[in-house]
Amino acid sequence: MNIPNALTLLRILLIPIFVVVFYLPFRWNHQLACLVFSLAAITDILDGYLARKLNQTSSLGAFLDPVADKLMVAVVLVLLVEQDPRPLLALPAAVIIGREITVSALREWMAELGSRSKVAVSIYGKIKTITQMVSLILLIYRDPLWILPVYALGLICLYIAVILTLWSLYEYLASAWIKLKESITHQ
Repeated sequence: MNIPNALTLLRILLIPIFVVVFYLPFRWNHQLACLVFSLAAITDILDGYLARKLNQTSSLGAFLDPVADKLMVAVVLVLLVEQDPRPLLALPAAVIIGREITVSALREWMAELGSRSKVAVSIYGKIKTITQMVSLILLIYRDPLWILPVYALGLICLYIAVILTLWSLYEYLASAWIKLKESITHQ
């Protein structure tokens, strides 16, 4: 167990804490839930940075990090949609969760073919993740801050994240297309 892996495990442990805090019957539960999610987002940034800086990369970390990210994002999106079940929020949530499942399956399949590097994380994927995290922080916080319409800004950022989500999905599929075509023609 190293520091980056401990941070990733902390992020996973923060998921049930986030859920409990999200449903607390207090007026400030969303601000506290936002704090828990922000802490999880910070551990996401820190674990990768520290793994490289301290030369503590591991196969466990390479597996757990994306799992922790996808679990946290999926849980947050589901809770947000449960709280605001309009298509305005449900559609981007479905696109983001669907993309995460698709890319995970694609990576696993490409790894079986020995071509995992063809579906490595791209810069668009990283920008998508940052935009997505900012949007989720704003959507969780919900309440206006002075004159800032936080929830509306969160929705705007979420739709930007969806555009980046679809673009990064296209990139992953395009980079794996040759292997996909080979696999289809050999069956």
